Amino acid sequence: MIHRILNKDDSARYGLLKLGHCEAETPVFMPCGTRGVVKSLDVDDLKKLGYDIILGNTYHLFLKPGIEVINEFGGLHEFISWDRNLLTDSGGYQIFSLMKFRKIVEEGINFSSHIDGSKHFMSPEIAIEAQRDLGSDIVMCFDECPPHTYTKKESELSLKRTLRWGKRCKSVQLKEHQRMFGIVQGGMFGDLREFSATDTVETGFDGYAIGGLSVGEGKEVMYEMLEYSLKNLPVDKPRYLMGVGDPIDILEGVGMGVDMFDCVMPTRIARHGLLYTYNGKLNIKNLKFERDKNPIDPNCKCPVCQKYSRAFLRHLFKVGEHTVSRLLTLHNLYFMNDFMRNIRKAIKMNCFNEFKSSFLSSFCSNSVNKT
Repeated sequence: MIHRILNKDDSARYGLLKLGHCEAETPVFMPCGTRGVVKSLDVDDLKKLGYDIILGNTYHLFLKPGIEVINEFGGLHEFISWDRNLLTDSGGYQIFSLMKFRKIVEEGINFSSHIDGSKHFMSPEIAIEAQRDLGSDIVMCFDECPPHTYTKKESELSLKRTLRWGKRCKSVQLKEHQRMFGIVQGGMFGDLREFSATDTVETGFDGYAIGGLSVGEGKEVMYEMLEYSLKNLPVDKPRYLMGVGDPIDILEGVGMGVDMFDCVMPTRIARHGLLYTYNGKLNIKNLKFERDKNPIDPNCKCPVCQKYSRAFLRHLFKVGEHTVSRLLTLHNLYFMNDFMRNIRKAIKMNCFNEFKSSFLSSFCSNSVNKT
């Protein structure tokens, strides 16, 4: 068992995830180091912020620098100098979302690189072998990622291919420290998601991810499909909602029993000047901050808020100084880790719903949110 539930507050779960390099408390948010780095930060920044697990993406690393190059260094941990946990996505989502050319066959996917147009092939076995060689602690199955606009028939065909691919993924031998997660799909159809979860659990994985959500569907549909996806998953295995990092969505997911989240959103919006605070989002580009001597958030303990004013950060952004990307990213990732820490504390104290209500009241309605 890699996930031990230490306390439950209704469906919200506080637990401990035991992986190859260290333990991580859950619920947890995992920053995306897509190409082996979280944009504008280094591994020491992430350690100081308190992160125990980050993501890498097999598709991007497969293309550049190449799995063979990383393997020469002993794996991805050694290549990027990160001695804590790594989760690698299989790259399926990127193949489906970035490719102008791709052809799905039962064996796998033929696709052209978004970098130079070169032709490649990815099968479930190749995706898992690549992650095995990368040495990540959590290896994700290779799945088909359908758009939310698929019909039920299209979603069913896609889902059944994902289930077949999942069984092929399971046949690849991993390294001793590695764990494999299966992925629940099924589009925007509850019965397909229930079927997907049941079949994926029968195949048997170390943890279970919910894919194909937060891809353009409305919030109500997303939460409904998440509920269907979770219904038949085992309570003693970690549950990972892929590609979700909005604080409001995280609260909803935690309340339904999700343990793990990842998303590029906190770092991406930081690079565009949008910052998280417990009083809502703050747009540092706004003219009203030109002479503002306050930090981003007076109550924040991050290194940026302890040192710099809104006026200075706005100045850096307006003149195009690269330093601002690092500073704003530091703040947003500090916020995300602190936010998850407070969620865990609330679950341990059996007051998650009270925390959720208080957070939403402030985050959604405070005037600073009016960017």
